[in-house]
This record gives sequence, C-alpha cells and structure tokens, in this order.
Amino acid sequence: MNAFRLSVLASSLISAAAMAQTPTLTNPAISAVLDGFYQNGDRVLGGREEGFGLGESELAISANIDDMFYGKVTTVIEVHDGDTELELEEAFIQTLALPAGFSVRAGRFLSDIGYLNNQHLHTDAFADRPAAYRAFLGGHYFDDGVRLSWVAPTDLYWTFGVEALKGEKLRAADEHGEREFDTVGVYNAFTKIGGDIGDNSSWQLGLALMDNRNGRLTPYEEGEEGHDHGDDAHGHSHSAAYTGEKTYVADVVYKWAPDGNYKYQHLTLSGEFFRVEDFKAAMLHEEDHGEEEHDHEHDTAKDHHQGWYVSGVYQFNPNWSAGLRYGELETEEAHGDHFHAQDLKETELSLNYHHSHFSTVRLQYTRQQGTNFDGLNDDNLITLQYVMTLGAHGAHQF
Repeated sequence: MNAFRLSVLASSLISAAAMAQTPTLTNPAISAVLDGFYQNGDRVLGGREEGFGLGESELAISANIDDMFYGKVTTVIEVHDGDTELELEEAFIQTLALPAGFSVRAGRFLSDIGYLNNQHLHTDAFADRPAAYRAFLGGHYFDDGVRLSWVAPTDLYWTFGVEALKGEKLRAADEHGEREFDTVGVYNAFTKIGGDIGDNSSWQLGLALMDNRNGRLTPYEEGEEGHDHGDDAHGHSHSAAYTGEKTYVADVVYKWAPDGNYKYQHLTLSGEFFRVEDFKAAMLHEEDHGEEEHDHEHDTAKDHHQGWYVSGVYQFNPNWSAGLRYGELETEEAHGDHFHAQDLKETELSLNYHHSHFSTVRLQYTRQQGTNFDGLNDDNLITLQYVMTLGAHGAHQF
C-alpha cells in the first residue's frame, strides 16, 4: 500500500484514532498556528482586509480520552476592525472503536461538506478560501451537532455520512428578529470515494446535499427595503452571506507525486461546484405581484445561486510551491420585492516558501472582478502572509 493510499485512508472519519495514538490525557498534543499578513486592498465577502492584520491564529489541544473516545478543542483568534475576536472552532469527541466501520462525532466540528471545508484554513495553498466558500459557507462552516459516518469494506476508499447541525451560521437574514428558526436547522448527507492510479497518483470524488430548514428568505412586506445579503449583512462572523434550503456540492481531487513520495515533489489539482436553491420567499416571487406594480428593471429570472473554482498547486522542490486558482460566483441580492444579479470572478496566483513542514511564507496576487457588490471595484490585490506552526500537529487530510 503506497503513500497515497495511506493519505486517502487518513481522510476517513475514523482517522482521529490514527492521529491520536501517542497523545493521551496525561500527554496531549498541543499546537498553535500563527497567521499574519499584509494586503494592499480589501477582499469582498469576508476576506482579508487592507493593511497589516492577523488571520486565524489557532490554538489546539487533542488526545485519546481512553480506548473508546478521542477529543479535540480548537480556538481561533482574529483581529477585525481593531477588535480581537476569540471563537471556539472545534470542541468534539469521536468514537474510536465502533464496529463495522462506523464512527460518531459529537460537539462542535467542521462539517464534511465539500473538499476544503473539513480542513483548517492554515493548510490551504492560498491566503483565503474561494469566493463560493466565503459566500455560501462563511469561509469554512463549523457548527454544533452530531455526525454518523461509515467506511465501506471495499478496495477503494468509500465513505458515507450524515450530519445534523444547529445551523445558526447558515440562517437567512432576519432583520427584525421576528422569525422562529428551527433549533436543528441543517442536515447534511455526503459521500466520498477515492483510490490510487499506479504508484504515482491518487484521486477522490465527493458529493454532498445540505438541507437548510432556515435558509429561505423571510417574506417581503410592503414598504420594506428588502434583505441585504451582501458583504455587510453578515460581517466577519463566519456566517454565510447567501443561503437557501438546498445546497448541492460536487468536488474532485487528483494528486501526483513521483513514486508516491509526497514530501519532495507533488502536484494537486482540485475543483468544486456549489449550487444553492430555494432561497426566495413566496412574496418575492414574480408571480405574486401584478405586472403593473412589479419592477422588472433590475429583476432577474434566476432562482439559484452558484459558484465554482478550479485549482492547481505544484511543489517543485521541498522548499517551494506555486498555485493557480480561478473561480466564479453568481448570486442574487434582494432589493425590496425584486433581485439584482451579482457576479464575481477571482484569479489568484500564489508563490509559497516552506523552510520546513511547520513554516510557510506566501506571496499572492489576486485579480477580483465583479458587479453589484458594495464597495467592490476591479482590484489587483497583493498579499504577503506567514503561517507558522508551533508544537505537535496532526496529519493533514487528503
């Protein structure tokens, strides 16, 4: 079994057992990740801001609780508009010894929707998550709930899982605070399948369907200005800027390394597609207004949001890697009783220096082009970032 097969298996939801063999309650794994940057402009939809700043600096502790359970706590610290924000990102337990490939995780954890979401931000090859993540998942979606997963006893890696989550970060806007939300608002079902291609390559495909009971906009009432789902609506709290009742995600990943030796040289190609449906309240639908009173000037016929990206990252020696990513986002913003179409295109090029596995210095160029986003002009952004890890840190996902 080569290194890529081990990487694929490590991405299963029982991987916590392998990652926590040594750490125990009397000798836990403790780590910190430092993220600092300078950027010459603002990125839309909750991305990094202009000037010097701190990204998500992370403090984590994890250990086997006993032979049945594993636990982890992760806090993140950010500075936004001069205020220091402290947030609990993970606080979960996970089973280690359930039979027949089953596993249960409970508490607060990263949802296993899509490819990037179950990975921490400091593992990314770019300074920010793609626009689709920032728009539909608040950058990365973590929540309180429970997950049941199963790894199939097949030659290929194949896992299925379901999650029931609080869903507060994925609620539609409720400007007047009058709406009664479901306390368990989000249900997610996912599957991932992957395997090897010879000794040099590996692949993985993923599909997910998220049902968001609280994702549809509240009805429009006469005289209201509408619900702003732009960048200012949800600010910097990791909440989604655009929601809907149904979110579909498809992802694909391909990795190559000579003889499976990922350390010295490797290539990673990946892409994801998001589609968010059923976001309009009944009173915002065109058919609920008379022809003579409905404003068609800015309204659009689309009944969904969608976004996608493709990415390639090549590490050409142990110390240097380069990445290229392109993504597009198409959304609908409510204005009174109609919607305005928005679109965003991002082209990103990153150059990364890795003195070791624990340190990265990144220079990134971003070209962002969009329409109907507040405060967005066609910008060329330069980001200089460092990501440094202190202490013991578990293996990264596939």
